[in-house]
Amino acid sequence: MDKLIYTAMTGAKHDLLRQDVLAHNLANANTPGFRAQTVAFRSVPLLDASGTRTFAIESTPGADLSPGPIQSTGRPLDIAVNGAGWIAVDTPSGGEAYTRNGSLQIGPDGMLRTHAGRLVLSEGGPIGVPPDHAIAIGRDGTVSAVPETGARAPVALGRIKLVNPPQASLARGDDGLFRLRAGGVAETDERVALAPACIEGSNVNPVAAMVAMIALARQFDMQMKLLQDADANARTAAQLLSVNA
Repeated sequence: MDKLIYTAMTGAKHDLLRQDVLAHNLANANTPGFRAQTVAFRSVPLLDASGTRTFAIESTPGADLSPGPIQSTGRPLDIAVNGAGWIAVDTPSGGEAYTRNGSLQIGPDGMLRTHAGRLVLSEGGPIGVPPDHAIAIGRDGTVSAVPETGARAPVALGRIKLVNPPQASLARGDDGLFRLRAGGVAETDERVALAPACIEGSNVNPVAAMVAMIALARQFDMQMKLLQDADANARTAAQLLSVNA
């Protein structure tokens, strides 16, 4: 009975936490390049004198790294990673992180940035765009500046750093960007290719997420029913003990 109470109590708590994860995934179903967050639970015995208590705890959160659908937008600043790979961007601490969201823009300072304002990195650092120039991005990540007036040839500004580290070595941060678990930066992978003027959608399946939320709601109800049954059993046992006394 003691084990039942602790297992049901912690199971109900983490069902609510998993609902939060699913709600977060659903909220980002239309976010370009978003990777669905995943969670898993396991039982862990409490090391005490009784040896009867077992908790349900959340394992290390992960992410579904399967690709999302690629859609053509016709916008020159949109890029999608075609297959495996990541786009390198800067972090506030001066480090390097990785994203699949290829909705780019030119910031007020003339630097190539993500939609969230992160600097897009090349092997030589951030990429600056001269004024009065349009941008063209090649499949290999080469960024070229095309004069809006005149007949001058395009000028290569740099090549977007594209990486493809092992999936197991990546961890999602609170900002939604991925980083190497061991720290440091990933090496450029020449095999990573882009789809210019395209954008990759989220890999969240809204229907599957809604079904999972319904299943979790029923599972939470079951956990609460177990707690009620444990309480009823405890009351019955107390009555029997009082009669026998």
